[in-house]
Amino acid sequence: MPTEKRRERIETVLSRRQPDLRVVLEDVIIAHNASAVARTCEATGAFNLHIITRQPDQVTFNEAISTRAEKWLNIHFHDTIEDCLKSLREQGHRIAVTTLQGEATAYDQIDYCQPVAIVFGNESEGVSGRALELADYRIQIPMVGMVQSLNLSVSVGIILYEAFRQRLAGGLYSSCRLPAEEYQRWLNHWLGNPRPRAPFKQQK
Repeated sequence: MPTEKRRERIETVLSRRQPDLRVVLEDVIIAHNASAVARTCEATGAFNLHIITRQPDQVTFNEAISTRAEKWLNIHFHDTIEDCLKSLREQGHRIAVTTLQGEATAYDQIDYCQPVAIVFGNESEGVSGRALELADYRIQIPMVGMVQSLNLSVSVGIILYEAFRQRLAGGLYSSCRLPAEEYQRWLNHWLGNPRPRAPFKQQK
């Protein structure tokens, strides 16, 4: 049974979750990177992590890296990037796809206070052509070195903390943004209550 202090901490953290700030990982295959991304999502309140894979049972998190951050996230699996992004757009999200190809907007020049899903590609090839076709924004992190890309988890950290900065300034962490029923469902889950709760991993 959680202590009162523990319960207060859980309630405070849950009330700051950002259900409409979403991270999408397309075919990320290195567990180290996925684990670090989960940790950054949790730290910034990005509640929903979407993973594109046809083998969700093979997705693992390294607890030494994630510090079990995945326990506090709503994780969704999708077979294809198209299924994922079309569903998110139908829910009212704009799609921001990270890319090194062609012209793109600097990552800090778009509005992250709107409902937005940020798409990151895999470590070797980046995002797919289909992801780029479905993008509302193509974004880049400016670089001036010889190396042409950053580590995936570093890129996620840079962009999510810009989103965090904008949302914090916009007051989006000052009140609960989860619907009351969903908040209670997740609260029960996080507290370990036996009442109906959301699963750790959601297929959607």
